[in-house]
Amino acid sequence: MIKPSEAQIQGQVALALAEDIGTGDLTASLSNESERVRATLICREDAVACGRDWIDAVFEALDPSVQIDWRCQDGEDLKAGQIWCVINGSARAVLSGERTALNFAQLLASTATATRTLVRH
Repeated sequence: MIKPSEAQIQGQVALALAEDIGTGDLTASLSNESERVRATLICREDAVACGRDWIDAVFEALDPSVQIDWRCQDGEDLKAGQIWCVINGSARAVLSGERTALNFAQLLASTATATRTLVRH
């Protein structure tokens, strides 16, 4: 597997965040600065987990105090309904990063899933 460098991943994340939230996220800015939230990323259909480094980088860029409890590793098979990870952090960071993180998760997991399907057949 060819894996991009950490600098490449951070660059891709920076571009995606700039596109998604630009100068700020209006919804996130309405939340209390000290409010903490928990978000659970649940797989909607059977898939191959992929994108952990990008998701980590999204929240690291927004707020290094965000904690992600990973329930699987990249390359593992996920079943529909299975928890991929649980994200704990400030409401502002989680709300600001969720769309970008989900975009990376969907793109990379769908690519990994399609590739595995082709290889097995």
